[in-house]
Amino acid sequence: MIGYMAVGKTTIGTQIARALGLEFVDLDELVENNTRKSIPEIFESEGEASFRGAEKKALHQTFELDNVLVSTGGGTPCFYDNMMQMNVHGITVYLIMDPTSIAYRLKHAKTQRPLVKGKSLEELKGFVKTHLQERSNYYEEASIHISSLGFNAKKLEQLKRLINQAK
Repeated sequence: MIGYMAVGKTTIGTQIARALGLEFVDLDELVENNTRKSIPEIFESEGEASFRGAEKKALHQTFELDNVLVSTGGGTPCFYDNMMQMNVHGITVYLIMDPTSIAYRLKHAKTQRPLVKGKSLEELKGFVKTHLQERSNYYEEASIHISSLGFNAKKLEQLKRLINQAK
């Protein structure tokens, strides 16, 4: 499960994993367990490059697992050869959402993400639009593309069907 921050990878990933009888794995949680630090702590104390290395290591750990759905971080597909590796080892699903909706979700999220901390809603809109354009080439490599805006039971069934067809 890939896509930009706040598009619903964890929420939708949990739902689709349950619907398909798969174990749900959150890559950020795996990174935190491996490093014994929170994502913001890693960014603050060691920087983004260190986080991306830990993220890649955790991603490769998931390739050893069977019957799992992995929810990645928004930047996971955009570093190293992660996107290619994900496509080799599984079915990738890109959750799509427009920049304005993403900015609104980020601004009103319970926890602040390191990359957008302290930005106003207007600053977020510009940042997300630019950042999403930079990352879209990676996201577009996914096997399945589906809008996560207004995700409901009908879209869940559609996504379930698409994943089963891709197997």
